[in-house]
Amino acid sequence: MNHQTAELLAYVREHSPFYRELYAHLPTKTPDLAALPLVDHTAFWAAHGEARSRVLTGPHEDGIVFKTGGTTGAPRISQYTRDEWRAMCRRFGEGLPAAGLLPGDRVANLFYAGELYSSFVFTLNLLQESEVPTVQLPIGGAAAPDYTVAALRDLSATVLAAPPTSLCRLAREVLATEGTLPGIRLVLFSGEAFYGDQLALLARAFPAARVQSIGYASVDAGILAGPVAGESDSRVHQVFTADRIVELLDPETGEPIEETGRPGLVVATDLTRRLMPIVRYPVGDLAEWVDFPARRFRLLGRSAEGARVGPVTVYLEDLRSVVAQADDGRRIGDLQVVLRHRDERDELVLRLAQAVTASEASQDDRDRLGERIAGRLDELRPMFADHVRRGLVHPLAVEWADADGLTVNPRTGKLVRLVDERMD
Repeated sequence: MNHQTAELLAYVREHSPFYRELYAHLPTKTPDLAALPLVDHTAFWAAHGEARSRVLTGPHEDGIVFKTGGTTGAPRISQYTRDEWRAMCRRFGEGLPAAGLLPGDRVANLFYAGELYSSFVFTLNLLQESEVPTVQLPIGGAAAPDYTVAALRDLSATVLAAPPTSLCRLAREVLATEGTLPGIRLVLFSGEAFYGDQLALLARAFPAARVQSIGYASVDAGILAGPVAGESDSRVHQVFTADRIVELLDPETGEPIEETGRPGLVVATDLTRRLMPIVRYPVGDLAEWVDFPARRFRLLGRSAEGARVGPVTVYLEDLRSVVAQADDGRRIGDLQVVLRHRDERDELVLRLAQAVTASEASQDDRDRLGERIAGRLDELRPMFADHVRRGLVHPLAVEWADADGLTVNPRTGKLVRLVDERMD
């Protein structure tokens, strides 16, 4: 274990009640990072409330606060000091040249702002901290499509920065009005994957543009990796090894993975954050090493923590709670979350298996139960409902299956909680 990692662990054990308790059974000098337990998300967020936190190492008196998502109860709040936030933006900005940003680019920031969302503010700040001089066009994701198209045209934008779903909506508006915007040479995206039909749509609206990931980060885990210069696969990223550690762990055994081509859970450690430490925190994604010594990996989709539907994250435990609240007749024995992609949009599907002890429900009963589930989800996750209304994602779909119709792991027989059919 290097000095930087050892210093972090000593600090969190002394100042964070949550980590002190998590590591209480371990010797003071742990030999390496892999000897530490992973952070359990449920325990972590239960310990970190808005008013009182056992995760924080001290009072939050200077910096910024963001909401990380969730559908039930209290939102998940991430806190950064001013210095931490500035340093993170600066580090992430170092990846912009590899993404293709050039001096003098006019960058339209089309991410979401307000309501404690981070993407717009983060993009604005990292462009300010970047050594690449650019002109920022802070249009935002809530602007009407016709306004956005006119602003891009009139202000001679050369770069777009936005989630893929927003970019597709914009592309359809461009095709319906201007036909094309040939001045856009680079499209930077984050927060979700791009699929072939979406790329084809963008190619029609922005024929001169190259589509590239702006980098890999999450609000709770922080920044993890940047794009790789010259890499044609936008899923491939380079870990910010100077102050971040990314591990890939076998989903079944927890064994560290070092060979290429073997999927693993992404686990993050941030060596710089002290207020709200992140140590061996499962990010919720699957990835595989492309070059382990160089710490380059390819993202493969979500793990079983949360379903990413367009730019909206819906946590699986929250979905279970929504279903339980709607299922007052106790007809549902188990459920599986399925992610699909069609017609340039993502779709969230709840695959429900009827309880063995329940009497056979009529189709009308099933339809009404599905409507209650969808209505409850809309109440608790208004961002999902808003994206459905705006045509950015499909409405929630509910399908029924026999108990043996749910997908299980072929090796262990365990239920696969999240099935991502978009990666097929």
